[in-house]
Amino acid sequence: MDREWTKRQDRRLTNRLKGARLREPACLEDVNYRHPRGLDRSVMQRLTTCQWVKNHEAVLITGATGLGKTWLACALAHQACREGYTALYVRVPRLLHSLTLARADGSYVRELARMARTDLLILDDWGLAPMGEQERHDMLEVIEDRNGLKATIVTSQVPVANWHDTIGDPTIADAILDRLVNRAHRIELKGPSLRRKKDGTDE
Repeated sequence: MDREWTKRQDRRLTNRLKGARLREPACLEDVNYRHPRGLDRSVMQRLTTCQWVKNHEAVLITGATGLGKTWLACALAHQACREGYTALYVRVPRLLHSLTLARADGSYVRELARMARTDLLILDDWGLAPMGEQERHDMLEVIEDRNGLKATIVTSQVPVANWHDTIGDPTIADAILDRLVNRAHRIELKGPSLRRKKDGTDE
């Protein structure tokens, strides 16, 4: 019975990870704390418990290219999958494009509902380009569906203080940031670029 239970748990984890479509095969055991990028071990240890996922909170990871933002986001999502939560990784530019296409073919509401059901949504590459009018409205819908109900990770090269300008419209920017930034856990990475080892660790 123990063997069968373990097999079922492993199968469920495999299915959750497959559905998450994580960009990196990352796990928290491999986090590199030696590289001087300002990563606080105590913050990561708190996030490891996934209490923030249970509480439907957000994690905002910012920093320059090459500091492991996406890797850390995927490691946190991997841990959430281990704890029984569903996750989904998306790049913001591709997400906004796909929502535009979904509106045209009639699948817009279905796509929003799919993301809203996911326990943890990873929004990677936030703010690479200013948002257009429809993109702002789409992002507000995505964030509104999760506010107080599901957990979210956002990674960005842009400091949180500049997100308002990236969104554009002051009213919509206020609405998005009020729902996303309040009570969020922040990881602000700095320092030289981090090169990943061939063994898959974030070095």
